Amino acid sequence: MPARLLRERYFTSYTNKSPFVQHCTLFQDIVVRCVRYAFAFIPASIGKVFFSKPVALPFFRFRMLRNGFLKSPIYWRETTSPNGIYMVWDETRRPDVVVYYCHGGGFSMGSAYFYIEFLLAWVSLLKSEGGFSNPALFALEYTLVPEATYPAQVQQTLAGYKYCLEIADGEPQKICVSGDSAGATLILSLLLCMTDYANMRSKLPALAIPISPWATIISDKNQNTPSDYLNAESLHLYGSQYIGTKASAKDALVSPGACKDKAWWRRASPSKGWFFVYGAEEVFAPEAKDLIALLRDVGVKVEEHEEAAWIHAWPVVKLFLCNRQQERLGGLRSMVKVMEAKMRL
Repeated sequence: MPARLLRERYFTSYTNKSPFVQHCTLFQDIVVRCVRYAFAFIPASIGKVFFSKPVALPFFRFRMLRNGFLKSPIYWRETTSPNGIYMVWDETRRPDVVVYYCHGGGFSMGSAYFYIEFLLAWVSLLKSEGGFSNPALFALEYTLVPEATYPAQVQQTLAGYKYCLEIADGEPQKICVSGDSAGATLILSLLLCMTDYANMRSKLPALAIPISPWATIISDKNQNTPSDYLNAESLHLYGSQYIGTKASAKDALVSPGACKDKAWWRRASPSKGWFFVYGAEEVFAPEAKDLIALLRDVGVKVEEHEEAAWIHAWPVVKLFLCNRQQERLGGLRSMVKVMEAKMRL
């Protein structure tokens, strides 16, 4: 890995470098290469430890202390039914907007705790720049593979959405659903699933913001790229483990990108539409573009932000790897801007 780093950064012409390496810093390059190696060669059971609450929460508190905060400037607490993290600007008032978030991690690793800084920043921007008076967010902590496989995660995602409806006083127009990677898959599955329940069809959220969605679990289009840290073989393994032995990769609720039923997507689309966010150089970009094209063909409202030369889950990655605030919060600001335009009453 060090030899490849040196060769591409210092002994390769600019035009022959991968799009990400052409613009990234040395620090960003090193981190992404390490993550790429880990994703390809280190078992998910080890990655699960790194992203888990016992590791991620102390890391978050360390980053707070380093920036002069003894406690979080925004109220948050853990929930147990459903499991997750709830945060709100002012806990004494009812929220006027609720974000429902599902974390990524290939269904095999990750936790809401790893995303706390990203999610708190989102709530803060909704207040300071989005014009919302009391934004709230709920991040689901769903069961990972191999402890559970499909449909457990989708059922838990539905339970989490019902919890958000309670927070929003039963007003779905206050809710924006979002998630990255496998979490975005669960959000897509949730929306398709809700149309199967008579009592949920009228409770679809106002807006959906899938970030780097793993739209089709098993797909020949999920191919390695020179820039991205995801590995196609590992994805195939994680996806197969999530599907388990009782489901099919062709099932729309398992793999939403496999659903080509336009009427179903029309029924499942949020009232204010979709905003897809993904990196131009990521493994999932082709399938994300296919889903966006299908939704546009359906006639629903769809917007997208394709970040040039960037990689998987770039809004989250930038928060940790970039130095300038404009870069660190760039992805979140684009999402807040869309939420303000579509959801602010």
